[in-house]
Formats: sequence, structure tokens, C-alpha cells
Amino acid sequence: MRKTLSVIFFVLSMAVLAFIVRSCGIYSFSGTSIQADVYTVNIHYFEYKALRVNPTLSNDLTEALKDQFRRLTRLEQVDEDGDLDIVGEITGYDVKAMGITANEVASQNRLTVNVKIYFTNRKYPEDDFEQSFSAYADFDATQSLDAVESSICEEIIDKLVEDIFNATVANW
Repeated sequence: MRKTLSVIFFVLSMAVLAFIVRSCGIYSFSGTSIQADVYTVNIHYFEYKALRVNPTLSNDLTEALKDQFRRLTRLEQVDEDGDLDIVGEITGYDVKAMGITANEVASQNRLTVNVKIYFTNRKYPEDDFEQSFSAYADFDATQSLDAVESSICEEIIDKLVEDIFNATVANW
């Protein structure tokens, strides 16, 4: 009987603790640390400034970041004057040979995408930052970029979105 009461007390204590932590608004179980009085986010369309052109990358990256915020935060997305403001630009889109064989021929190529982010927190300006992010994916040199571009761009976008999300609202 005594053991049962202590188990019940423990379970109730954990439930109350989880409720308190969740209700304070600073921490969420999705890993974000958004202040309780921050309600909205404005994610601007990523401007494309790289020399090499990928016509869908700006839209794909913008939509992927918006989707990440929709799925993992309670923030309402607005078109202007959000509590959080994220402006981004794609500054690099480059392919380079990476692995070289004994015959001095490339065996691997690497596509690298560079993005610059301007983050503004209107309620807590001390959190504002400007930061560059980079992600890459390797592909076999026997394949053309056109053949693998969509699949490796998805991989790169996933990495960039995770890094940008963590830097803006997860404080990692």
C-alpha cells in the first residue's frame, strides 16, 4: 500500500512538473525556446543572389522553413510585422570536384549551397543576429548535376532548415 502511494505521488509530481514547464512558455517538448510573449513569425521569401542558377531553390527553401515553423512551433505566420522576422538570401550555389582518382579524374562532386540569414526578434532585440549557413551533398562524378539536382537539393534544404531553425528558435 505504501509503495503504491509513493508511485502515485511520483507520477502526479511528474505530471505537475511537466505541466509547469510546458505552461511557462519558455520551453517546449519540440526543442524550441520561444518566450511566452512571442506569438508571430514572418519568414520572407529567400532572395536568390548566387551566380549559378537553380530556379526552384528559393521557393523550396522558403516553403521548407515555413513548414518547419508550422510543425514545431506555436507561432502564427504573418506577412509583415511579426514578433520574429527571418530574412534570407541564397549567396552561393557551387559544384566542385572532391574525390580524385589515380588517373586525376574526379570521382565525386560536391554541391554546396550558402545562405545568409538576418534574424530579428522585435520583443528581445538582444537575440538578433546575422549569420551565414552552408550545407552540401556529394554525388558520383559519372552523373550530371541535372540528373541528381532535385534529390540532393532536398537533402541540402533539410540540413539548412534544421540549422536555421535551431539558430533562430532553439538557441543551439
